[in-house]
Amino acid sequence: MSALSDLLEGIKMEWKVLGDVIKLKRGRRLVKSQLEESGMYAVYQNSMTPLGYYYESNVKGKSTFVICAGAAGEVGYSDVEFWAADDVHYLETPENIENKYAYYFLLTQQHKIKGQVRRASIPRLAKAAIEKLQIPIPCPDNPEKSLQIQKEIVRILDAFAELTAELTAELTAELTARKQQYSYYREQLLTFEDGDVEWKTLGDKELFEISSGGTPSKSKSEYWEGGDIPWLKSESCNNKSVYTAQNFITELGLKKSSANLLQKGTTLIALVGATIFKTAYLEFESTTNQNIASIKCKSTSRIIDKFVFYYITNLYEKLKSEMRNYGMLNLTTLRKFQIPIPPLEEQKRIVSILDKFDTLTTSISERLPKEIELRQNQYEYYRDLLLTFPEN
Repeated sequence: MSALSDLLEGIKMEWKVLGDVIKLKRGRRLVKSQLEESGMYAVYQNSMTPLGYYYESNVKGKSTFVICAGAAGEVGYSDVEFWAADDVHYLETPENIENKYAYYFLLTQQHKIKGQVRRASIPRLAKAAIEKLQIPIPCPDNPEKSLQIQKEIVRILDAFAELTAELTAELTAELTARKQQYSYYREQLLTFEDGDVEWKTLGDKELFEISSGGTPSKSKSEYWEGGDIPWLKSESCNNKSVYTAQNFITELGLKKSSANLLQKGTTLIALVGATIFKTAYLEFESTTNQNIASIKCKSTSRIIDKFVFYYITNLYEKLKSEMRNYGMLNLTTLRKFQIPIPPLEEQKRIVSILDKFDTLTTSISERLPKEIELRQNQYEYYRDLLLTFPEN
């Protein structure tokens, strides 16, 4: 930034209408039958995700482009050649304007660009909305110095972008490694031979209480309005502890439905839908809908609730594979599940270890998006700072 300040000191900055200094060219249509799943050149049409691939390109590498239909207003840059379809406009810059400088400038103008998108069945952006923008050109009378300044701005912003990408990759790799380590140790800790431990089914009424929830009538406002009793849906089951609820019912709603008030420490398992076989561990008293089954230990001197949660959670991939043709899980099938009953001290040891792993992976999972957001904000701050010039 210090070197850039020296570079910018005393220079003239001239604002030009973008369409007067940069050519905006429209891509050429391809039909789906012409596309390949993989190939030499990516085809961009209505998003930043390639629509497919084509055997030739129509835009050279190191080019900026703007999506003008679908994800209209999104600005992209490609180091390699690609095919721009007819809903894409790409920039052809003259020798005195660095193409990536124009790209970074357009990123600072995205809020203006997207504000010009026509919202119809398919959002569309007119070419004129981009062309009428004004772009700052440093030292317009000295092309060599102008390019030097533009390239230095690009270098700094590229460095920030690379740093953000490296940090994201590092944190993602750390999270993946911790999750793999967690899965490995969980599998080791929760694998028992038949002769080593006693096995019981979840249907054993001396050890377990199994039930499903219910939904108070939605047509009865008195069952919902002003309610303070938590009520969970099956999407709350994500193979981890659950601490909060989004929905609440009243005492009357609880009384007039098949919902049950479940104790803290209850294990939940989704019976149907996208989360079928996934679990949750209740960290508060709550009710659930009928798409969730609850499992509560009745003999705390023989088995620990959290041990049951971890054991059933560890079965998720196996259940999903072996029972993939099930439209739903029911209580009859659930009661047939077998649970190992190791000594109580061993259960406590296993739970303690897995709690620590869970805390570690959760911490990394929460830190990852926060760190990425922090770096992204920092990058955007410097990008806007570098590309904000006084109007002469």
